[in-house]
Amino acid sequence: MNLTSSQKRYLRGLAHDLKPIIMTGNKGITPAVLKEFSGALEHHELIKVKLGSDDREQRKAQIAELAQGAQAELVQSIGRVACFYRRNDEQPKLALPK
Repeated sequence: MNLTSSQKRYLRGLAHDLKPIIMTGNKGITPAVLKEFSGALEHHELIKVKLGSDDREQRKAQIAELAQGAQAELVQSIGRVACFYRRNDEQPKLALPK
């Protein structure tokens, strides 16, 4: 799934008031974190993740690993916080603009 720029802009607006649901620690992305991340996406569709790493390159790698591991789209990344979206095919909660 590829999001258009207008869809990303819409999702960024929705994500503005959200609090991070998943927080990573010093161990980075573990299978347990991926499982929780995927479950949170299944339930909420749009979530924020707070990354614990100080290194910018390591945070980029963690974001890519999360997106790939859960087949999610990165909506936005600012500092240590990243926002992800994955549509729930069975019970969609968010209607995206075209």
